[in-house]
Formats: sequence, structure tokens, C-alpha cells
Amino acid sequence: MIEQDTVKLLRECDAGIKMGTASIGDVLGHVKGKDFTGKLKECKREHEQLQQEVQHLLDKYNDEGKNPNPIAKGMTWMKTNIKLGMEDSDATIADLMTDGCNMGVKSLNRYLNQYKAADEVSKDITKRLINLEEQLAIDIRQYL
Repeated sequence: MIEQDTVKLLRECDAGIKMGTASIGDVLGHVKGKDFTGKLKECKREHEQLQQEVQHLLDKYNDEGKNPNPIAKGMTWMKTNIKLGMEDSDATIADLMTDGCNMGVKSLNRYLNQYKAADEVSKDITKRLINLEEQLAIDIRQYL
């Protein structure tokens, strides 16, 4: 049970990290503020570091990981492009990123509760990812 929950939790982290990294990549070219750009790039770098940790653990379990749900990813892409098409501003980007962070935090907490038998290393990675998302939402409030 521990291994099964561990792999499932790692898969959800994998999908969440990929979704977060892709979302940041989608908006980076639109950001006007230098500080805002720096915050997003730093967060993306931290996501990529967590991705390496998750991938290392998934490799240990001979698991390929998980990609984000294509429908969710497509809907996010559409929402981003529609909102930026209507108002291409740092405030719009901050709004979109805050929504994404909040959805990520909610989902990751749900998975943390669902896969209680996961090992402590995987739970720690999940908590670090949650903290990363929460911190980004706080850091970008000034751009809303």
C-alpha cells in the first residue's frame, strides 16, 4: 500500500509540476515588469528542480509519471489566451497565475489526504510544491 500510494502521489506531483511550468512558460513572454518576470522565472526554476526529484523517484519505481490532463491543459491555454487577448497586462497575468496556484494547492492537498500511506519523502515533495505555489500567489499579489 505504501508503494502504491507513493507512486500515485508522485504522479500527481509530476502532472502538477508540468502544468505549472507550462503555464509560466505560456505567460512569460507577455510580462512587462522586470521584477515580475524574475519572480516567475525563479518559480519555474524551482518547479524544474522539484521535477528532477520527482522523476528520480519515479524512475526508482519504474514509473513513467503522469502528464497533465489534456482537457485541463487545453482549457487553461484557452483561458490564458482569451484573457490576454482582452487585456494584455501584468495584472491579467497575475490573476491567471494566482488562479492556477490556488487550483494547484487545492488539488495537491486533496492528493496528500487521499494518498495517506505514501512515504514521507513523497509527502515532503508534495508539501514543498504546495508551499512553492502558495508563495508565488503571495509574491505576485502586488501585480493584481
